[in-house]
Amino acid sequence: MKTVLVTGASRGIGKAIALAFAKQGYYVVINFRSNAAMAEEVLTEVKQLGGDGELLQGDVSDYGWASEALPEMMKRLEHLDVIVNNAGITRDQLMLKMTEEDFDQVLTVNLKGAFNCVKALTRGLMKQRYGKIVNITSIIGKIGNIGQANYAASKAGMIGMTKSWAKEFAARGIQVNAVAPGFIETEMTESLSDVVRESYLKMIPAGKLGSAEDVAEAVLFVSSDKADYITGQVITVDGGMTM
Repeated sequence: MKTVLVTGASRGIGKAIALAFAKQGYYVVINFRSNAAMAEEVLTEVKQLGGDGELLQGDVSDYGWASEALPEMMKRLEHLDVIVNNAGITRDQLMLKMTEEDFDQVLTVNLKGAFNCVKALTRGLMKQRYGKIVNITSIIGKIGNIGQANYAASKAGMIGMTKSWAKEFAARGIQVNAVAPGFIETEMTESLSDVVRESYLKMIPAGKLGSAEDVAEAVLFVSSDKADYITGQVITVDGGMTM
């Protein structure tokens, strides 16, 4: 059975990614930081879809936790086919009001969190000489956005790490790609006013927001054997917004 680790998988895009892998029969390791009840629900759905899996509670921004828990997980599973670095937060604020804490928290979770996970698992991936790493970035990392300097920096950094890791790992049979969602229907976008939602829709040629499942399908593809010759790329899922 193939195995996948999805960080931040208790809700939203992370949950959709976990379920997409479950439908393909993967053993899904569902990482979450604090909401055990939601993570348990995801695991239940994974099993209902024909997959199997386990919960792995931990904060990806904690280098000590990652360096101990993740190699232990990989040793127990005996192999790891896919790593999806999805865990992320936002602390949006205009630059004049953005605090050092706002900046540091977003960079630590979004960017350093992905570094921590891959750093912890690199030796195992190199030893098995295969694997897929998928970093969930954002179109904001490509185009920026008002009030999101911290988030944009973290997601642009993920793109840089993706390309660097792709060059480092290619000779070992490991492909590294990024998926960049645009405006996706999530809990966050549900709270948008009609005026703001309409302004977004005007910028999207497809005329609609994307779904978490749209993102999950892109992740599933670059994680599959069909994408063995694709590495160092950013797959944008945005309805044509940034083309």
